[in-house]
Amino acid sequence: MRDMSGSPLLEAKDHAAASVFHPENLLREARRQRGLPDVAVPALCVLDPDGDVVRALETSGRGIRHPGWACYHTRMLTFRLGGRDIGIVGCAVGAPFAVLVAEQMFASGCALLISLTSAGRIAADLPEEAFFLLIDKALRDEGTSHHYLPAGPRFAAGDRALIDAAAAALANAALPVLRGATWTTDAPFRETERAIAGAAAAGVQAVEMEAAALYAFATARRRAVLCIAHVTNQMARIEGDFEKGEADGAHDALAVLGELAAALPMPPA
Repeated sequence: MRDMSGSPLLEAKDHAAASVFHPENLLREARRQRGLPDVAVPALCVLDPDGDVVRALETSGRGIRHPGWACYHTRMLTFRLGGRDIGIVGCAVGAPFAVLVAEQMFASGCALLISLTSAGRIAADLPEEAFFLLIDKALRDEGTSHHYLPAGPRFAAGDRALIDAAAAALANAALPVLRGATWTTDAPFRETERAIAGAAAAGVQAVEMEAAALYAFATARRRAVLCIAHVTNQMARIEGDFEKGEADGAHDALAVLGELAAALPMPPA
């Protein structure tokens, strides 16, 4: 564990205090400036950091732009899957951006958020082909989680009941789905051999950029968040890496999301 004494990341933090800046107020001003209606987003929302699912929905014509999504930085599409309306935002990459959007989703009517990101292999005993990983917990090697939870725990954990329900929903899926831990980094191009070895020694299966922050946010805000990683690469250490499958992985991602949409109970908004 690195020495963080004297770091601004750990200074002047009062995790029990209310924030001065509220997502509801930001959305209010965005609606005023843009003349947008105050229309709730679907109860089930999805973060698609790579944007592959969003692009597939746009290409097929299945995705419809949400008329009231007031986020300054993104746009939301809505579509039907698993018998439910779903709101999806693409390309919110990295912990700060993902939580910025998640805060606004829940302030806009979201009750359950699923993040489906891509990830690189860390553990040595993983399947050779691409697979999905239900993330139990994530190593907090990023900054955002430390604004929501104290620095003590090295991992941010997901809600066990929600993860158990997701595992049951995907138990008979045609796609390989494992369950385990990830390492959330803010700096993918600083994944050194020492850092990789440390993450592997901590029991991590893969590396991604959002889960620790989203789970810390979920714990602090008492929100329902499920993080999944599509493990597709070896951090470009081999030629021909980053192959996700049909439609850049969107076909398989939609299959996973469809199983979850049909099976997961929806918490109150």
